[in-house]
Amino acid sequence: MSYYSHPTAVVEEGATIGDGTHIWHFSHVRSGAILGRNCNVGKSAYIDIDAVIGDNVKIQNFVSVYKGVTIEDDVFVGPSATFTNDLYPRAFIWDQEHVVPTRVCRGASIGANATIVCGVTIGEYAMIGAGSVVAEDIPAHALAFGSPATVRGWVCRCGQKLKGPDSVEGGRAIYKCAGCGSEVEITAGDH
Repeated sequence: MSYYSHPTAVVEEGATIGDGTHIWHFSHVRSGAILGRNCNVGKSAYIDIDAVIGDNVKIQNFVSVYKGVTIEDDVFVGPSATFTNDLYPRAFIWDQEHVVPTRVCRGASIGANATIVCGVTIGEYAMIGAGSVVAEDIPAHALAFGSPATVRGWVCRCGQKLKGPDSVEGGRAIYKCAGCGSEVEITAGDH
């Protein structure tokens, strides 16, 4: 075994777990789930059937990742964040047609206790504030929070809030990060 699973964790046969991944106390990884390399799955997390998680993902304690959710590489998911997968849930009606896909793109961060309503895409390096309810797509590099979550600013790949923009040219705004010096381009439809 090239990954670590705490003795109290349940990793069902048929789950695919990448090298260097750690699965901690009382977590449950279902058959068909895919976890990439060097992930960290915190205490009491639940990874459902066919959920797909990339490399270097940090899933904190008590997170629920349901079928239909794809989490790309380098994503942070804060404690007790929850993903949904059915827009019209009923206890007496359930089939595969009810699963609505959700995508969290590379490098995004989701704060503690956030709820991600199914059917949305959270863009690359976006940051979702703690306790937010995400019910619509969030663009790349957006800082979004609230219920419902709305874009309140922009963040760099390093996580620092961007000030500016430094220049606007042809429908795109260029921000220079005061923290790391990187330039971030935001297209007109996003800002």
